Order: sequence, then C-alpha cells, then structure tokens
Amino acid sequence: MNNIPNRKAMCEVLIEEGQKNHNIVVLTSDSRGSASLVDFGEALPNQLIEVGIAEQDLVGISAGLAHSGKRPFAASPASFLSMRSIEQVKVDVAYSNTNVKLIGISGGVSYGALGMSHHSLQDFAVTRAIPNLQVLVPADRFETAAMFRELVKSERPAYIRLGRNPVEDCYSSEDYGFEIGKAVVMSEGSDITLVAIGETVRKALDAAEDLKKSGRSVEVINVHSLKPFDHETIRNSAMKTKKIITIEEHSIYGGLGSAVAESLSEIMDVQHKIIGFPDEELVTGESKEVFEYYGLSGKKLIQTIEDFVGE
Repeated sequence: MNNIPNRKAMCEVLIEEGQKNHNIVVLTSDSRGSASLVDFGEALPNQLIEVGIAEQDLVGISAGLAHSGKRPFAASPASFLSMRSIEQVKVDVAYSNTNVKLIGISGGVSYGALGMSHHSLQDFAVTRAIPNLQVLVPADRFETAAMFRELVKSERPAYIRLGRNPVEDCYSSEDYGFEIGKAVVMSEGSDITLVAIGETVRKALDAAEDLKKSGRSVEVINVHSLKPFDHETIRNSAMKTKKIITIEEHSIYGGLGSAVAESLSEIMDVQHKIIGFPDEELVTGESKEVFEYYGLSGKKLIQTIEDFVGE
C-alpha cells in the first residue's frame, strides 16, 4: 500500500531540480509543512521563501520573481489560493503570461472535517476560465513526479491541484509517456467510459475492475490536464461506447464534467452523467467518509455505473 502523498513526490522532484537550477524557488504561505516542503527548505534554504499567511502577496511576489528571472513554485491551500488570491492569479500571473507555478495543496475535500471554508470544490471552474493558465491534476505519486519534471522546464503559468493523503498507485513508474494536454487511456472497453481526474482516477480503476467481474467492458480515461483539454481522446471514446460518466472531486458545475459536456456538445447520440459534489454545503467528515456519503467511491459508485449502463 502506498504511503507517499503526491505532495511528497512533488518535493522530491523540486529538490532534485532545484539543486541543478538555483533559479527554481519555492514560496509558501505558512504551509511548508502541509505542502511537504520542509525537506526542500532544509536542502535548499536559500531557495525557499516563507511569505506567511498572505496568499495574495504570495502570488504577487511570485510574479515579481518570475519577471526577475526566477522560476517560482508557489504552494498554498487550494481553498485559499484559488479564491482569496484569484485576482492576483488573473492579473499578476495569467494576464502577462508570467511563468509562475501555483500549487493548490489539500484540494477538494482533503480538509473534509473543516467544512466549506476549507473545501476546494470550485477551483477547477475558476482557474480553467482564466486565459493563459494551465490546470493540471496528477492521479498518483508517479504522475506527480512526471508532471513536475515537465513543469520545471515549462515557461507557461499553471495551477496544479494536489490532495493531502496518499493515493493508491495508478501507474507502476514515471515512464509512461506523460504529456501535458494529453489524456491517458488507462484501460480500454466498449460498454462505458469512465473519465476521471486526480484522486478519482484510482476510484474509477477500482470500479472498472469490479464491473469486469460482472461482464462489463469499461474504458477508463485519466484527464490529468483539465486545460489544455484533450478533446480528441474523449470524443473518440464517446463514439465507441456511447456512454460516459465523469467522476471528479469538485462541484458538479464548471469542472471535468462541464469540460466533457462541452467537448461532446455536437455529438448527439452519447449519454453523459456527471458524478461530483452537489451544489450545497457538504457534510463534514474525513475525506473518505465524504466521498462515500456522496457516492464517489465504493459500492454506491459501482451501482451508479451499473444503473447508467443498464438504461
């Protein structure tokens, strides 16, 4: 069982790359512990900047450093980075196409017990609507490492959402041909397509394995890049199975489900169901409990898929 969270995999890559390129700097908003960046600060103390609980300043300072030749990675809880400082993200970073990597840690319902103020279930909707800003969400530790190796080379601004807890592996290594903007077909099938993002990829893979036991042929697609979005892979799968379910740790509005719906809007004979969190103040609890309560994992998810295939 994997016990390495994605944020730890991120830190390992940033240390390795930061040792080779001293222009790589990491900024945090009193969040180096929760972002698993303590090791980075110990290894490269002159390349870590602690801004304190000032998310708007975090983004503005990062943009200034980028204009000065640095390659900043700014980490802060996703609920605050994508809301409290969104004007700075839009104006200071995206408007000028400034090379800042914005890392939203503990995204989704990672802070489940802390309630709506700490849930980040609107960040996809907000960030994907901002021009010039890539929106990326890795599925596991291997994809996180592959993604950040690409990000240290990239000149484009990006918002990257990471969860808090370890996720069971979806891949066996980094060497699977990761490419920003290119979705990954994790398993092929003909009855239904499950399109997932981030931590829900593992849940989709598990559901597909259970459904195969009952004779269902399930295709699973990992959309690690919400923007740029891989319309071609989604449309090709939709034309094959004619049924798509999207699964995401986000509001049912404005996220992966909406992106897929936009992609399929001209394909009239495809059924599409969005599984995400409803438009309401969620119950509080550990993230696993919240997932199960709203049917994003386990038997409820499998039953929803079965019912949809049978329609």
